[in-house]
Amino acid sequence: MKVSSKRAEHVSIAGLVLSVVFFVTSILVGAINQSFAAHALSWQILGGGLIWLVLIILFHQRSLAEQEKLDMAQMEADSDSGTIFQGGSGRVELMAVHQKRLAVLEKWFLPAFSVVIALYHIGIGIYLATNVPAQQDIDLINPQLAAVFMALVAFLSFLISRFATGMSVENEWRPIRAGGSSFLATAVLAFGLAVCFGFANFRIIGPVFVFGWVIPVLIIVLGVETAIASVLDFYRPRRKGEVLGMSFDSRLLAIFNEPGGFLHTFTSALDYQFGFKVSQTWFYRLLEKAIIPLFLFFVLTLYALSSIVIVNPGEQAIIEHFGSFENGGRLVGPGMTLKLPWPFDQAYVHPTSKIQQISVGFVPLDDDAGPKPLLWGMEHYEEEFNLLTAAQQYGGSGNEGDDGAPPIGLVRAAVPIQYRVNDLKSFMYNHKDAKKTLEAICYREVVKYAAQSTIETDVSSVEGDRESLLGAGRSGAVSYLTDAIQKAANEAELGVEIVFVGLQGVHPPPELAKDYEAEVGAVQDQQTNILLAQAGRNRALTSLAGSIAEAEELYDFARKYAVAKEEDDREAVLEYGEKLKELFLTSEGEIFKKLREAKSYAFEKATLAEATGTRFEGQLKAYQASPEIYRKLQRLIVLEEALQKIRKYVIAADQQDSEVFVLDLKEALTPGLMDMSVDEMLAEDQ
Repeated sequence: MKVSSKRAEHVSIAGLVLSVVFFVTSILVGAINQSFAAHALSWQILGGGLIWLVLIILFHQRSLAEQEKLDMAQMEADSDSGTIFQGGSGRVELMAVHQKRLAVLEKWFLPAFSVVIALYHIGIGIYLATNVPAQQDIDLINPQLAAVFMALVAFLSFLISRFATGMSVENEWRPIRAGGSSFLATAVLAFGLAVCFGFANFRIIGPVFVFGWVIPVLIIVLGVETAIASVLDFYRPRRKGEVLGMSFDSRLLAIFNEPGGFLHTFTSALDYQFGFKVSQTWFYRLLEKAIIPLFLFFVLTLYALSSIVIVNPGEQAIIEHFGSFENGGRLVGPGMTLKLPWPFDQAYVHPTSKIQQISVGFVPLDDDAGPKPLLWGMEHYEEEFNLLTAAQQYGGSGNEGDDGAPPIGLVRAAVPIQYRVNDLKSFMYNHKDAKKTLEAICYREVVKYAAQSTIETDVSSVEGDRESLLGAGRSGAVSYLTDAIQKAANEAELGVEIVFVGLQGVHPPPELAKDYEAEVGAVQDQQTNILLAQAGRNRALTSLAGSIAEAEELYDFARKYAVAKEEDDREAVLEYGEKLKELFLTSEGEIFKKLREAKSYAFEKATLAEATGTRFEGQLKAYQASPEIYRKLQRLIVLEEALQKIRKYVIAADQQDSEVFVLDLKEALTPGLMDMSVDEMLAEDQ
């Protein structure tokens, strides 16, 4: 049956339209999702669109040539039947314009198009390869939606690829296989990218980064293949009827794109769903012939993967050779390392930079609710253990207190101890279970330190502050336990570094919390009284002598002076007396004040006595000079001093006038003119 190129032309037009749609879709997905891989895929799709454009031109020209052949055949038939066109067969052949154009197209333009397509693939591939972002710079937005679009592109591309590849079975439609192969590559890449976006949804960016390299490399490989095929096409011999210049039909893609079938178990459902014979695809026939080799290849590939060790940052791996580290084993750091496959070599990866924790004194809860308030009267963890501590004794020297209780106390200590591995070889091989050994060391050191420590702080003891578990001794306890555990771990050659010891969880047992709080309150009251007494003593000594040291020195010499005086040791009395005098003179505070007041009083009395004598001597001389004047002057002075604050009245009258005295004993609300003194009147005038 003669096939028409018109159908292939229509399929090519559909392929070009879908290529444009897929190109725009991939561009938008890459821009919105910020995915370089989707952006690179769009340029691969555009390269396939160029192939579909060439196929449209080719099949359109073939359609015109086929129609021209039919017209020419009809004209030749008419000329043979004796019509007016007899003898015009030569002229008819001259009218074969479209066939000549087709020949020129296949001979010259198809190779030229192949070169253009090859240059496009090489150029765009190199451009994309030089702009691949680093893995840490990949930050995808909404990868789920991008995966849906990529899956849709893969599905439609696969359908068109299968349809076009099925048509290429016919020799006249053979060129359409190039478009089907390009769509198959698009389908595979889009599906792989959809899977990568699925991983990216779980923050696994590695596959997306790998695909960002795979697509540019594949584009470059296809471009190089097309260029080589174009060069070889000029020199290989031609067979009659063979299409020339089809170098853009990739032989590499054709290996996976030959017509065939799918697995028989899915043929019925797939044929019904997709509307064409999926069972006739090449994949099914390949599986029929190569299912056992493929399975063996799959198993061998998985086994070969055991030769690759991936060590993440912050990790180290021990590789044992035939079960032994000493016999050819090695220690490797982050990166990819090759080894012999299992069981010849076996790798053990350990997070050496990760901070790990041991819970001492408690079993933590498996609770994701987050941290909660830690109250003394409540259970905090799944299980907590008691520790014995030394109890503080007050007012007794025996081994038991006044109530017969032993001198011990109970506390619970939730002590998280964090560490990191700094010598993986020692950590793995010096002990059967290094973590259990470290846990035992931590318990031993914590219990030993608690046994020699007290619960509360005794302010009268300097050492008590450093040994108290519930007071200021915690900071010292943290430092001591860190050093003790680290020293014990080094002696045991565990290969660990202690980075943190937490003592924030030390508290009395919950059932004793109220009694302990009452006991602590009494202890605090006692310590408050002691501190107040010490403060009063210090305040008194400081106010007396200026400083506690000077007061104690004065007391010491005064005691020595009294002892020397009792023993009648005159030399010592003189020595200590001089020293006391010197100390008194240089002292500050109340002593300094009293001494200065005494000196001031003595100076005042002596000066007043001298002034009184001098004044009396002057008065005597004045009296001797004029006794009458002196007496009147003294009388006036007395009157002036006595009458200074007394109201005085001046009465101007004749001798014949009589005097009447009227006394108004009522208090005046406002002062009158007569109530004002001369000084006050002068002040108002000013």
